[in-house]
Amino acid sequence: MAKRTSRTSLLLMADDLGFNDVSFRGSNKFLTPNIDALAYSGVILNNLYTPAMCTPSRAALLTGKYPINTGMQHYVIPNDQPWGLPLDETTMAQIFQQHGYQTSLLGKWHLGMARQNFTPTKRGFDHHLGYLGAYVDYFDHTYKQQGNSYARGHDFRNDLKVSHEHLGDYVTDVLTDAAVELIEKHNASSKPIFLLLSHLAPHAGNMDAPMQAPQEELAKFTYIQNETERYYAAMVSRLDKSVGLVIDALARRELLQDSIILFLSDNGGPTKGEHSTSASNYPLKGQKNTPWEGGLRSSAAIWCSDFEHLGSVWTQRFYIGDLLPSLAAAAGITLNSSLRLDGLNLWSALKYGYQAVERDIVHNIDNLEPYLSYTRGKWKLVNGTTRNGNFDGWLGEPTDDATDPRAAHYEELIRNTSVWQQLQRLADPQLSINISALRETATLRCAEPSDNAKRCEPLLAPCLFDIDEDPCERSNLYELHSNESFVLDMWSRIEQFSKQARAPANLPADPRCDPKHYDFEWTWWLDEHMGNKAANKQTYLQQYLLIIFLSFILL
Repeated sequence: MAKRTSRTSLLLMADDLGFNDVSFRGSNKFLTPNIDALAYSGVILNNLYTPAMCTPSRAALLTGKYPINTGMQHYVIPNDQPWGLPLDETTMAQIFQQHGYQTSLLGKWHLGMARQNFTPTKRGFDHHLGYLGAYVDYFDHTYKQQGNSYARGHDFRNDLKVSHEHLGDYVTDVLTDAAVELIEKHNASSKPIFLLLSHLAPHAGNMDAPMQAPQEELAKFTYIQNETERYYAAMVSRLDKSVGLVIDALARRELLQDSIILFLSDNGGPTKGEHSTSASNYPLKGQKNTPWEGGLRSSAAIWCSDFEHLGSVWTQRFYIGDLLPSLAAAAGITLNSSLRLDGLNLWSALKYGYQAVERDIVHNIDNLEPYLSYTRGKWKLVNGTTRNGNFDGWLGEPTDDATDPRAAHYEELIRNTSVWQQLQRLADPQLSINISALRETATLRCAEPSDNAKRCEPLLAPCLFDIDEDPCERSNLYELHSNESFVLDMWSRIEQFSKQARAPANLPADPRCDPKHYDFEWTWWLDEHMGNKAANKQTYLQQYLLIIFLSFILL
């Protein structure tokens, strides 16, 4: 039988979604039936790791490399900083584009905008509809950077052109509609689809209105008393609806059979502090922009009809940078060794359900903060932390008894979704999926701290955790094992990674970015500035020649 390669690669990425904010993890506060249906029909990725912030995570996804090897390891790219993903890095989009795919990015970029060459359609995407910077208002698509006097600027484009076409429309719906339209208009006999649907939801908007959702969505969650939490539930619910609509579009076009569909978040959610949304990573420790599991573990699921163990929980540790070589392998693309990827090709392991591929993961080594977070096998080493340890606790524990009324008939809800019904039509008729058992397996519970554990104080001393036994990082075992060979070997590996690391690419803010100079649009201001200088030089030359000409006439 001839080898069949998957014809559609669909990546559905949430922004700052908490680990515990999908109901297939066991929470009943608000339900995500379409995401859950995808998870139960496919494979739940129980240990998908990402960097702890937006820019590093997206860089790792698209390059297959650790952020330390692309200079993207420190913080994110604020809209006013003139740097981006280095131009000598090859992106996943470029690779798929070169192998005959129609490549599209819908939504967030956040990998540089100071020069046009940093932006999506110059980095391998045939098409981009969305915003270039960190986030935007959900309705007017503007961004106001805090802590400076820049004007509030509009940031939404259709490819390279400013787009005001969708002003006033809820951005989650705009991106969903664009994805559905792209799929429905696709010529299935021509190029296959590579689509990254990179949602704003449920990231907070601007400080003046961080939590935003359509009124009809909010009305579904009146049982949640806290206003921020109610808005957050509505924002996630609209995201869940998007997942259903996009998968429905694939089914209508009969593209599901030859598709890979992945849902994930770019990092953990922020429960407290900057851009906080009440997101919950509980019972994991920490949150976005921390070295702990709550910042690094993404609730994720993947579906492909090729998988031999649909309806399962995959416990293999999987890094977001593994997606490039793994999806390339699924598509029959041979990668050039000169790319020097950190990500591993785990497609066969995923396809056949292997659970024990030994590997290490450099979550981050940031010498500017400074801190490091590194896992090898089941052992995780953390030294130093972020934000002076202010978000190093166990955040997002439920504080009330709010329960989605639909939870009483949870299994029926899932089985009645179009996602479940469409995917089950393509499943083996003999396959019987136990939703309750899968949900129980995917629900994380923490053991009590070990008697041998010491308090973890990462600003004073390193911390070591057995993540298999202690995913909630309650038992610091560093003192017990600090002189053992496996710990010494971990330090040796960390030193090796540090020596080979690329210097952080961060640059100081450039006030020339101010949208007031560009019709109140966020744009590639370095190109605009150079263009203005060139135009000024041309004007000066014209004026000089005119003076010479007039002088000649008057003589």
